[in-house]
Amino acid sequence: MENHMRVHGQSVQPMLVTFPLGLFACATLFDLADLLGGPDLMGQVGYWTTVAGLVAAALTVVAGMVELWDAPVDGGRRAALLGNAPNVASALLFVLVCLARAGAGERHPPSGALLVLELAALTIAGCGAVHAGRRAQRTERERRRAEAIGFDGLADGPAGFLAGESAAAG
Repeated sequence: MENHMRVHGQSVQPMLVTFPLGLFACATLFDLADLLGGPDLMGQVGYWTTVAGLVAAALTVVAGMVELWDAPVDGGRRAALLGNAPNVASALLFVLVCLARAGAGERHPPSGALLVLELAALTIAGCGAVHAGRRAQRTERERRRAEAIGFDGLADGPAGFLAGESAAAG
């Protein structure tokens, strides 16, 4: 039984990562607007957007764990864990921001230090997203190359495989 959660053949977890990342980015913008003299409402919206981002991050982690369950042990799990490490680190920093603001009163005002923490979390998440995109492109290139070579190249032994590989590359 395969446990992958897929839509049109694509893994769901990478798609879900965009929701917390987008919500965290919006929360940071709302907090920045509040710190730059915007209405008090901006800080409150920033706080609750962070909470929504944390809920989305929790759902993304659940989807990732389902996919990790079925990942091959020979490096697939390690790659999945390392690929999701920036997302987890970013979410944990936003948990700290949220906890600090929850204890700051009803208005949940942001501070300059918390904004710096939010920007650091976004930077970590952004680097993780770039890395994941590059890894997905590399995997797709490898899949296409393997399809182009196919099993026909293996029929003639190593020489046939190498001939098929060079034909696929050209």
